[in-house]
Amino acid sequence: MTLKRKNGIENVSKGGSSIAKIVGSNVRSSNRFDPMVNMWVYEEMIDGKKLSEIINTDHENVKYLPGHKLPKNVVAVPDVTEAVTGAKLLVFVTPHQFISSLCDQIKPHIADGAIGISLIKGINEGQDQLQLISDIIRKKLKIEVSVLMGANIASEVADEKFCETTIGSTNEANGVIFKELLQTPNFRITVVQESDTVELCGALKNIVALGAGFCDGLGFGDNTKAAVIRLGLMEMVAFAKLFCKGQVSSDTFLESCGVADLITTCYGGRNRKVAEAFVKTSKSIAELEAEMLNGQKLQGPQTSAEIYKILRKKKIVNKFPLFASIYEICFEGKEVKKFITCLQNHPEHL
Repeated sequence: MTLKRKNGIENVSKGGSSIAKIVGSNVRSSNRFDPMVNMWVYEEMIDGKKLSEIINTDHENVKYLPGHKLPKNVVAVPDVTEAVTGAKLLVFVTPHQFISSLCDQIKPHIADGAIGISLIKGINEGQDQLQLISDIIRKKLKIEVSVLMGANIASEVADEKFCETTIGSTNEANGVIFKELLQTPNFRITVVQESDTVELCGALKNIVALGAGFCDGLGFGDNTKAAVIRLGLMEMVAFAKLFCKGQVSSDTFLESCGVADLITTCYGGRNRKVAEAFVKTSKSIAELEAEMLNGQKLQGPQTSAEIYKILRKKKIVNKFPLFASIYEICFEGKEVKKFITCLQNHPEHL
C-alpha cells in the first residue's frame, strides 16, 4: 500500500524556490507522494504583474530564483492558508522572524497527521531560554518537526551542483520520509537523530560568517579567516553543549550541517558578503540588505542579538568572545577594526 502525501512549501526566498524545484521533480516520479506541490509565495508586483501569476504562467520565480525553471506541478499560492490546507508534508523556508505569526495563521488549517521539516536558520531568545524555530512550530501547530541544515547555497542547489545536507529527526521514520522527498543524486542527505544540534549549527554558523566577512573587509587574509572559522566552531560546539536538551555528539559537527556549512557560508554566503561590505562602505547592515539582497534578510545579525541576550542572561558572555564581539560590532557601535582583539585573546579551551 502506498501512502500519498500532499505537499506544501512555505517560501518567500531563493532557498524555498530551490527546494520546491527538487520536491516538484521528485514527487512526479514517486507513487508515495501527491504529484502536486503547493508553494506559498508572498505576493509582490513585478513589472505590473503578480509574482504568483508569473510563476504559474512562466514556471520561474523571476525575483528570487531567476533563470531556473520550476516543474509545472509546483503551483504558487499567495494565500498561505490555502497553500497548507490538506497538506500532510509541510516544508518551512521563511525568515525566522516571521515564523511565529505565520504559524498562528495556518494553525486552523493543518491536516490531521501532518508532519513538518524546517529549513529555517535562526533562533528566538524565548522568555527563559533559547527557543529553536522547530520548537516554535511544534508548540504552535502540535506536529512533529524535523530539520534540514547543510552546506547548501541556494543558487548552487538550483544549478544541481553536487552538495550534501543533513536532516535531524528524532523520529527516524519521519527522517526517512523527508529524505525520500528531498534527496537527489546531487543533493545527498544524511539523517541523524540529534535534531537540536543540527538546527543550532544552521543558526550559529551565520554569526561566524559575519566574522569571516569582517576579516575579508579588513584584509586580514586566509590565515586569520581560518582562525575565525576554527574559533567559531569551538563556540558553536560549546554553545550546543550548554543549551541542547539532548545528547551533543562531536560527530554531528562533522556532518554537512556542521563544519561543511560553516566553511561554505564563511566563503560564499550572503552574511559574509554583507559583512565585508559593512567594513568597506561604513553603511549600516539595514542599508546593505536593501542594496544587496533583493528583498531578502540576513539571519546572522539578528541571531547574534538573540544569542547575546541569552549569554548575558546566563552571565557567560565572556565565555563566547567571538559571538560577543560580532554582536557588539553590529549593534553597539564597536569599531570593526577591534575585531582582531577577540581572536588574539580567545581562550584555548571553552
